[in-house]
Amino acid sequence: MSVAMRFVLGFLMVVSVQAQAQLPEFTKLVDTVSPAVVNISTRSTQPPSRPQQMPDLQQLPPFFREFFERGVPMPPQEREGRSLGSGFIISDDGYVLTNNHVVEGADTVIVRLNDRREYVATIVGTDPRSDVAVLKLDADDLPVVKIADSDAVKRGQWVVAIGSPFGFDYSVTAGIVSATGRALPDESYVPFIQTDVAINPGNSGGPLFNLEGEVVGINSQIFTRSGGFMGLSFAIPMNLVMNVAEQLKEDGIVRRGWLGVLIQEVNRDLALSFGLDKPMGALIAQASASGPAGKAGIQPGDIVVRFNGKDVERSSDLPPMVGLVRPGSTVPVDVVRQGDRLTIDVTIEQLPDADQVAQTMSSQPKGLLGMVIDEIPDSLRADNNLQGGILVKEVTEDPALGAGLRAGDIITQVGGREISEVSDLQNLMDSLPTDRPIPVLVVRGGNSTFLTLRLGR
Repeated sequence: MSVAMRFVLGFLMVVSVQAQAQLPEFTKLVDTVSPAVVNISTRSTQPPSRPQQMPDLQQLPPFFREFFERGVPMPPQEREGRSLGSGFIISDDGYVLTNNHVVEGADTVIVRLNDRREYVATIVGTDPRSDVAVLKLDADDLPVVKIADSDAVKRGQWVVAIGSPFGFDYSVTAGIVSATGRALPDESYVPFIQTDVAINPGNSGGPLFNLEGEVVGINSQIFTRSGGFMGLSFAIPMNLVMNVAEQLKEDGIVRRGWLGVLIQEVNRDLALSFGLDKPMGALIAQASASGPAGKAGIQPGDIVVRFNGKDVERSSDLPPMVGLVRPGSTVPVDVVRQGDRLTIDVTIEQLPDADQVAQTMSSQPKGLLGMVIDEIPDSLRADNNLQGGILVKEVTEDPALGAGLRAGDIITQVGGREISEVSDLQNLMDSLPTDRPIPVLVVRGGNSTFLTLRLGR
């Protein structure tokens, strides 16, 4: 072997040793924390998946044939549902945390410890919105985990998951934090920690540890197109989890703050149009007049850039910030309005259930014909000397876009019929022709003009 080759091999060995020395060692961490990690199995009674079919009567003995011919119904056969998940003990007197979806609908919850002791757990409370559940074991002197400040979690730091994927108890996987404060569809109140830690069915509800052996989050879900792990897993941060857990332990329910607004992301063009140096904050698209924000004076077009002392970088930051505020608390909200920065004190109210939220926000501007419309404010009606009409708040798509309608237009006639309020246009929708243009009279800049609307496009 040449001298040059020996040098290259020696160099590679040194680099390899140095790289190995820089990788974290997980064995002590796993040995220390595993006793507080638990396996969770559930049993539930489920209705039959399909009606019981009548057997072939000709194949039955005479006695049974007569039994069925008399029309005696077959009793439905119930099925037993089972699920597997993970969890961890947070207090030595038996409180355990896991995911709501692990125990949802369960009749019996069995918790098995690392030393193979088993307990039938009581469900203290569950919170579907955050996917957190609190269980209680009838036991004392149990091993417990340490809880981390999840706000201190940084991208790139090492994390370790312990759980029971596919029933393989106490499997250990490791990776790094890919992102924090990640928003997922239909999960507005959880700023997820995203990792590349391998998570699979059975890991749900298990802990995500930092290198100090502290739990930073509960492994909750993955993003996948195959049904298996694809490098995108999400954990619920412990600061939010502990807030939810304390409320479930104290009251059995979770009371979240509610602002009463609909928000959207601020892109580059919107930032420029609203006088911001860069895209940031949450743009208020709608504010319920009966909601906390509307009562305090927050308006559509305001951009929330700071809430209760914390910066709002993205629109997805705002819902979990609001949710953590106890109802009845008054907090400062910094908004940018027409280039000016204002601080508005808002008294946060309790988040209603989904139906009540929908009903509250339904009083907001309606979307019809590719535009958002609303009643005309009295001041605008007086300025234009109008007896009727409705206001175009936003134009989003055809046919309104193709007709040339703009935000700020006041529609007073559609198809020759007077429009005095939003319900007038709603009532006309079914009778509007689709085979010819429809004349629309609008007031724009104090002047009236006709536009043509085509529904057949």
